[in-house]
Formats: sequence, C-alpha cells, structure tokens
Amino acid sequence: MAKKAVATLQKGAGKGYSKVVKMVKSEKTGAYIFTEEIVPNDDVKTYFKK
Repeated sequence: MAKKAVATLQKGAGKGYSKVVKMVKSEKTGAYIFTEEIVPNDDVKTYFKK
C-alpha cells in the first residue's frame, strides 16, 4: 500500500506533496505509534510542530 502512495507522488501534480511519518506516544499503553499522512510541501514543517 505504501508503494502505491509513493509512486503516485512522483508523477505530475503529486510533486507538490510529501508523505510524512510522525511518531506519537500513546497515552494508554506508552508505546509509540506511527501516523502517516500526505501533506503539501509548504505545510511539512508546520505538521511536525503540532
């Protein structure tokens, strides 16, 4: 599934977007969870500041 998302980002209008992976600590278990999103290149830095 990840391969398809990355492949579509490399063509045409998809070059304006990036796939970002953020590590978030779960409050219930204390384990780390990885969240993946596709965001515009201009908003990558603001995504990680949240």
